[in-house]
Amino acid sequence: MTDYNENDDIVTLTSADGEEIDFVEIAGIAYKGNFYAILQPVELLDGMDDDEALVFQVTRGTDGSDSFSIEMDESIIDGVFAEYNRLLDEQD
Repeated sequence: MTDYNENDDIVTLTSADGEEIDFVEIAGIAYKGNFYAILQPVELLDGMDDDEALVFQVTRGTDGSDSFSIEMDESIIDGVFAEYNRLLDEQD
């Protein structure tokens, strides 16, 4: 289970089978002309470790709402995490 507090940004997404899943937003990353969100489930999902997070591509709909699509391309996932780590290193 992810440790979170009331100041964390919680994103609730609906799975393909209609289940609502809460995620803590770890970071938003611009990468190769797209925007991605690194999200960690509040409650551990099957097959995930405590320290794992998922990458979602975020697109803005015509109505102004955000749409989240899980990223499956390993090269993009690796690039998003590399950019996230680079930004963390810059802060130190």
